[in-house]
Amino acid sequence: MKVQVLYIDACPNSAEVGERARVALDTVGLPNVPVEYLLIRTEDEARAVPFAGSPTVLFAGEDLFPGERTHDLACRVFVTKRGLAGLPTEDQLEVAIRARM
Repeated sequence: MKVQVLYIDACPNSAEVGERARVALDTVGLPNVPVEYLLIRTEDEARAVPFAGSPTVLFAGEDLFPGERTHDLACRVFVTKRGLAGLPTEDQLEVAIRARM
């Protein structure tokens, strides 16, 4: 089991979402689950994985925030309590991970 952050080079949120995922994993008692990053460089690479925009956070191969898949190399938007954001909150990540445990 692992968490993968699928991202495009132009996405400013990929590092921070990985850090938030690490905190969420630790909080739910999964400190040994690694967080890996996968750079999506082409539309073909985006088609080959469950990519829904950057960043897409996969837990055991499934998008923690299921949505429409895309092969476009574009940023992703998440709905948070504070409005639209370029990445989910730590709480959202924790809830999504717990739901899949």
